[in-house]
Amino acid sequence: MAKKVVASLQKGEGRGFAKVIKMVKSPKTGSYSFKEEIVPNDKVKDFFAK
Repeated sequence: MAKKVVASLQKGEGRGFAKVIKMVKSPKTGSYSFKEEIVPNDKVKDFFAK
């Protein structure tokens, strides 16, 4: 059953997107937090540039 699910995800629109995670440092406390987004593959570099 799992193989069918994986195969159907690869055929659809899911391959056109990527989950990106960026580590952001808080100016007040100095601790780090993570910002996650799902963006189109051609916008990944723009996400990390901001």
